[in-house]
Amino acid sequence: MIELNSYKLIFKYFNEIDNNQKEKIIQLKKLYEYWNQKVNLISRKDMNNFYIRHVLHSLSIKKISLINSSKFKIMDVGTGGGFPGIPLAILYPKNIFYLLDSKSKKIRIIKEIAKELNIENIITINKRIEEEYKLVNFVVCRGLSSLKKIYSWTNKNIINNKNNGLICLKGGDLKKELESIGKSYFIYELNKYFLEDFFKTKKIIYIPINNNI
Repeated sequence: MIELNSYKLIFKYFNEIDNNQKEKIIQLKKLYEYWNQKVNLISRKDMNNFYIRHVLHSLSIKKISLINSSKFKIMDVGTGGGFPGIPLAILYPKNIFYLLDSKSKKIRIIKEIAKELNIENIITINKRIEEEYKLVNFVVCRGLSSLKKIYSWTNKNIINNKNNGLICLKGGDLKKELESIGKSYFIYELNKYFLEDFFKTKKIIYIPINNNI
């Protein structure tokens, strides 16, 4: 049985990852342990569950097969410690990832982590999303705010083409949140893709910018 805090858990679910990507994923935990002592990127208690709660959770977005083109631009809004942006940038090296956060300390460290791992497709942005007007194919985020607020902040940034949209990692009972957004959406239950208990209540919510699809 693979330990929940092992990088091998990632390779179990994503066996298409090449050796270069594997090496970066293996190095991630040591880098986060180092930087987390200086700035609280993630809860220190969560370091014991780093690969399942942060890396694998971030990479779950690949399971819904929306991000695939090498021409896509993706913005991780409120990236915090770099999730889901950093793991996704490792998995999709041909796409451009903009990691945005209002906290300059976190952005500086994300830039250092990307440099140390030689992740060349990450661009950091130290702003509030309300002040950023860059256009992208997808906005991704994790636990930032309510779906209604996130969509209201980010719909200006999403290019109005088929399949482009907002992808949110969420957990728990989302009935009221989903009722309030007033848009078409798709729900992906992560327990269909992953066996671990952590994913029992975890979901991906996808809100297309073009509500005609």
